[in-house]
Amino acid sequence: MRKLFIIGAVVSALCLTVGVLDASGQPRREPGPPTLLTAEAGGSGSTVGPDGALYVTDGAEGRVLRVDPKTGAVTTFAGGLPKSIIGIGGAIDVAFRSRTAYVLVTLVGSDVGGSDVVGIYRVDSRTDSTVLADIGAFALGHPPSTDFFVPTGVQYALQKFRGGFLVTDGHHNRVLRVRLDGTVAELIAFGNVVPTGLETRGKTIYMAEAGPVPHLPEDGRVVRFRPGSSGAKEVAFGGRLLVDVELGRGRSLFALAQGVFPVGNPEGSPALPNTGQLLKVGRHGTFEVVADGLDRPTSLEIIGNTAYVVTFGGEIWRIDGVSGNQLRNHQDWRRR
Repeated sequence: MRKLFIIGAVVSALCLTVGVLDASGQPRREPGPPTLLTAEAGGSGSTVGPDGALYVTDGAEGRVLRVDPKTGAVTTFAGGLPKSIIGIGGAIDVAFRSRTAYVLVTLVGSDVGGSDVVGIYRVDSRTDSTVLADIGAFALGHPPSTDFFVPTGVQYALQKFRGGFLVTDGHHNRVLRVRLDGTVAELIAFGNVVPTGLETRGKTIYMAEAGPVPHLPEDGRVVRFRPGSSGAKEVAFGGRLLVDVELGRGRSLFALAQGVFPVGNPEGSPALPNTGQLLKVGRHGTFEVVADGLDRPTSLEIIGNTAYVVTFGGEIWRIDGVSGNQLRNHQDWRRR
């Protein structure tokens, strides 16, 4: 059983209230306080499967777990994937195309003392998987223009997109496009922004940026771009070590901040405990705090009006009432 990390109390900002009107002029309830759904959920990337359940990667054990969003019951969906060998990495994110799951695996190659393929694995059964794309080989043959010391990169997020997938590489500072035939190509490259989480709507790609160490708030941004773009447009900034971005109901947009980075710690270190935040993009490119005191969150999913936050310690926290009707605000930041 993993040790439970108790989230700090969230006081007035998260108490239920009907004193605010939504965009339609009706009373709107503010989000309720986080409640623990389960304490054994892996602790890395996540997605919502075709059955409506949460699927969470567990890099330490090389597996994908299925979590019932109503009961918190955890079962093993897929195992036998490469495990983390340096404390981070291994199976780091998961996505579905139709009813087939694909898992992003990182930091398992020979450059970090491993012997497995860095890339995307297709889940064939509960115990078997097949390499779809060798991202590590692509990285070795096409090094980035920014500084790096891990030749195969540090991939972070996997997102279904049109005829394949998008993958962020937070170390090589770029987004890759991977097709279902295994072809890998660089979609867009950045300076030292540390790209992390991804979300899409149509052709538009939303991306979270953690910013370089020490991950200052002014460097934590959500940006958007499309295939063929020469750069990204800022949607919002001001989050500490942003690790994910997610669309909610009414086109509301959320970001997940892991929190305050410990001064002097090396790259890849998690934030200080209980300093994470669930943020919502407000008007004029600002962030509004939805939930505070989260313990080193790593991934965010929204089902209906409820947010599910996966943490570094292997927990999933549920926050109800997050979306509401935010169409007007969305239109404000979409025009930026």
